[in-house]
Order: sequence, then structure tokens, then C-alpha cells
Amino acid sequence: MRKEKPVIIIDYKDRRPIYEQIVEGYQKLIIKGILEPDTQLPSVRNLAMELSINPNTIQRAYTELERQGFIYSVKGRGSYIAANSRLLRDKWDSILSEVLKLVKEARDIGITQEEFIRTVNEGYKEGEHND
Repeated sequence: MRKEKPVIIIDYKDRRPIYEQIVEGYQKLIIKGILEPDTQLPSVRNLAMELSINPNTIQRAYTELERQGFIYSVKGRGSYIAANSRLLRDKWDSILSEVLKLVKEARDIGITQEEFIRTVNEGYKEGEHND
């Protein structure tokens, strides 16, 4: 069975710079485990041609991903996916922290625990259909 190549989609209507969209796209692929550790990324030139964008934009995205610890570079060889267990744990911590803030806000304005949990469950069900 052949694995499909992960795709980064650029939305030209999005107000964010293209390099940020590329960074976010790769972050999601890495955190979800779609791109496994030590997988080589396309070269800057190849990805730039594939997405029809300036190679400097790709280089900026790769530099940011490396700064954040999502990828690492090997001189003369290219860029590779970094081991993501710490990144995944950091993302979990960040999400759970946001959920706690939302729970407190919801409680403060009178949303019941049952309403909150029902909404969370609905969100999970929607997510199952969109994955």
C-alpha cells in the first residue's frame, strides 16, 4: 500500500503571510503524526516549484519550523522532521490550558457543566466526520 504524500494548501484569501500558512500546515502534519520523525522534507526549490511560490518564502517557513523545534537541518542533505513527543506534549498542555480558561469563562457566565460537556461532545463528533 502506497502512502499518499502530505499536502500543504495555501489559501490566497487568508490574511496571514504564506510562510505562516506553510509553518502551520507542517506543524499540523507533524503533531498528528502524518509526517514521522526523520522524514525528509522536500527541498526548498522543489516545494517552491510545487506550490508555485518564491523559494525565499519556503526558506523562511523552514527556518521558523527549525527555530520552533519541528524540523532539523543536515548540512548538504536537507531538512528533516524532528522527534515530536515533546512538541506533542507541549501542544497538549497548551490546549488543555486553553480548555481550563474556557471552562472558567463558561462557568462565570452561567453555562452549566452539562451544556459545556454536550458542546465538547458535539465538537468531537463533528471532528470525526471532518478528519
